[in-house]
Amino acid sequence: MSSNEPQGTPTPPPAQAPAAAPTASQPATETDASVATAAPAPEQPTPPQPYPAPAYPAQPSGPQPYPAPPYAGQPYAGQPQPGHPAGAYPGMPYAAPWPPADVLRSPRGLAVAVTALLGVAAAVNLFSAAISGYVFSLMKRLTADPAGVGDDALDRSDTLTAIAGSLQFLILLATAVVFIIWFHRVRVNGEIMRPDAFSQTRGWAIGGWFIPLGNLFLPYRTAKEIWTASTQFAPDGSFREVSATPVNAWWAVWVLSALSDRVFSAQYGRAQTPEALRDASAVGMVTDLLTVVAAVLAIVFVRKLTAMQTTKAEQGPYAAV
Repeated sequence: MSSNEPQGTPTPPPAQAPAAAPTASQPATETDASVATAAPAPEQPTPPQPYPAPAYPAQPSGPQPYPAPPYAGQPYAGQPQPGHPAGAYPGMPYAAPWPPADVLRSPRGLAVAVTALLGVAAAVNLFSAAISGYVFSLMKRLTADPAGVGDDALDRSDTLTAIAGSLQFLILLATAVVFIIWFHRVRVNGEIMRPDAFSQTRGWAIGGWFIPLGNLFLPYRTAKEIWTASTQFAPDGSFREVSATPVNAWWAVWVLSALSDRVFSAQYGRAQTPEALRDASAVGMVTDLLTVVAAVLAIVFVRKLTAMQTTKAEQGPYAAV
């Protein structure tokens, strides 16, 4: 035996205990569950939630459509909803949007303003007619007895004539602006109520007044079409005609006053003698009186048409009786 050999029998290393086999009372997934419990998974971020829709629609800003419910923001009840364009836009996967729809807007506030201005215009033209009568009488006296009329009377007549002319111009300008705005408003309402009643676009309700010679008949045609569109149908759906006397009378007298005013302006501009001034003053007096009558008839027309549109907007396209 060598001295390098170990003494005695070597001791074997201890054996590793085998892993315990799963039993029926301890399934194999228990270990995996305990591991999962020990190492929880990271939390997933919560996606943003949409903002809840308001309980009621937002109210539009600015002037409200006419009238208040049931027509607010909606097309006129007597007309169908505007048609949806057929198909989609070329190259687009979605359908075309709905076209914008007009809404009725009340002409009552404008009608009150127009009525007030027409009343003032009638008073101003009455004053001008009185001044024309005074000048006519003065020129007649001057023709019969030149020495019997002093310079102060002539200066007074010139001053009064200038004042009357200035007042007429100012009130005419204000009345024309407000009247045309009202006229366009009722024209748009009439198109909503009955689109087939018009032969021209709504822009002619404004432009027709500024066309030389055309302004003697174009606004009248528009006014008649507005009158027809604002008339309710009978309960059975048939057309119910309403007398257009307010339209016809107002327009006839207005055209006469406009033509008479042109004659007066030309005659007054050429007058150089007392006789010529006397004759021009007579024409001016007639013109002023015709303008007064035209203003009164215009008030009747404005009030009647506004009432017709208000009734049709509130009751619908068919009359109750």
